[in-house]
Amino acid sequence: MPRFFYFFNQYIPFTSKLFLYNGKFIMSREGTTQGDNAAAPFYSISLYPLMNDLSSIVEFQMFYADDGASAGSLVNLKRWWDKLCERGPGYGYYPNGAKSVLLVKPQHLSRAQEVFDGTGVVVTVDGVRYLGSPIGTADFKATFVSGKVDEWCRQVELLSAIALSEPQCAYSGYSMGLSKKWLFLMRTTSDIGNLFDPLEEAISNSFIPALLGPNLPQHLRSVFALPSRDGGLGIHITPSQAEAEFSNSTQATAPLKELILEQRLSIDDERASRFISDSKEAKSDVVKKKRKIQSTEKESACGNIPENERRLFDEISSRGASSWLTALPLKEHGFVLNKQQFHDALLLRYNLPFQNIPLSCACGKVNTLEHCLSCALGGYVYMRHNNIRDLTANILLEAGCKDVEVEPQLLPISGETFNYRSTITENSARLDVSARGVWSPLDKVYTDIRVFNSLAPTNNRQSVDDTFRRHEQEKIRNYNDRVIQVEKATFMPLVFSTTGLMGPKAEVFYKRAATLLSNKTGHTYSDSIRYIRLRLSFCLLKTILISIRGYRGNCFTRFNSYDNDFNLII
Repeated sequence: MPRFFYFFNQYIPFTSKLFLYNGKFIMSREGTTQGDNAAAPFYSISLYPLMNDLSSIVEFQMFYADDGASAGSLVNLKRWWDKLCERGPGYGYYPNGAKSVLLVKPQHLSRAQEVFDGTGVVVTVDGVRYLGSPIGTADFKATFVSGKVDEWCRQVELLSAIALSEPQCAYSGYSMGLSKKWLFLMRTTSDIGNLFDPLEEAISNSFIPALLGPNLPQHLRSVFALPSRDGGLGIHITPSQAEAEFSNSTQATAPLKELILEQRLSIDDERASRFISDSKEAKSDVVKKKRKIQSTEKESACGNIPENERRLFDEISSRGASSWLTALPLKEHGFVLNKQQFHDALLLRYNLPFQNIPLSCACGKVNTLEHCLSCALGGYVYMRHNNIRDLTANILLEAGCKDVEVEPQLLPISGETFNYRSTITENSARLDVSARGVWSPLDKVYTDIRVFNSLAPTNNRQSVDDTFRRHEQEKIRNYNDRVIQVEKATFMPLVFSTTGLMGPKAEVFYKRAATLLSNKTGHTYSDSIRYIRLRLSFCLLKTILISIRGYRGNCFTRFNSYDNDFNLII
């Protein structure tokens, strides 16, 4: 029995849910439905004999699922239509004249109406919407696109209103949903960049201020247009995006266009191999071109950023710093931020001024952003460290490691000598997390965590790489010799920055944890490492935001429970 039968058989005896706009659904046994990945192959297989019957009549024909199109002389098109109506129902294909359009040049209009009289086919010289894109005169194309843009402008305004109360959901809806609506039109229609000016105005004047507040510096618009991995928000400038998308689409689909124009109903292995090779090469060239353009745009945007903010921009444009921004707001995984947290996170990302925070800290110092992240009053610095520590332990447990311990005490020193005078030698010394099974089943690894303030002068004066290297080396000089000689184990310093980056050693450690997690759960490695990055990113981000807004004063008298006997009170 062919292996395809098992796949095909899933569509025969079972019903599927067709969801309606109001949340309800109906049960269907019609087989493949809209949105099904198998729809296109099923249509191709079932319509192949019909296409073969029609191929000799016209110069050109094309079917995409159940949407058929052809081109040729009026006489041949009429013959093609008649045969389609005759043979189509036998294959389950029922042409509908009222839904079919014949597009002709003005000089052929009267003749076309005469030839297709009585068929119900709509004859026009203006244009037609085909597969979601306009074909026809420049006026028809402009009218079609303008109507779409007006609708998208209304949707952007609606999303802007939502962003005032749910900015994280609104941003996710824009970046993963709404912004994808105009991509297809951009990729299939040329010379429409200027028609997207109203949409850009709605985005710049309504949506972005709803996320970050009004009166933003003008240079940040080009920064926001960058991908999130390059330090932006992925909110493209739509007029220029339209021209770039059409150019990239034309280049990427050139091999497919060539194959369609050949009008072959079947291709041999050599032609199929050449098509696959050409397609891969074309797509690879497009990716390279896009990355080159994005790199140029990043350099241009960076040139407009004030000198004292470029160090921060280097951090937020590094790998991992934007993980939280591209995540869906899933409450069960702890990926949800309230409106103030999301707003503050964006202000922190772009070093914009915070509103409604005290001018002076309870410790007596000026309450700058740098001071908020460093002040020990209130315990927020320790909270930041301890949450990363506990999360790391949980990740190791989920990955299947054994003997996972938080704050394990090291064995006492008994005469050992070490290479560094800075090595910690107190018998009461502890590290943050230890576990077995990270590198090998029985060997133990010890980790120590540090989260440094990227805005602190001691860190801000160095490059990002040098700063991480310095902090890692401090941890190594303090503990590595002792762990190796006394514990007979390995040591890994896990260093993070307040912008969400992790050091090279931490990268290696959590990649290994992702491998173990992937092996245990069956998820792919890429999904596992992204899941770990997201959890670490949100854990770090939330504790940083708490340290900015968290209360540090003393406005009430503490009740000291340690000095009281609960039995006497109760």
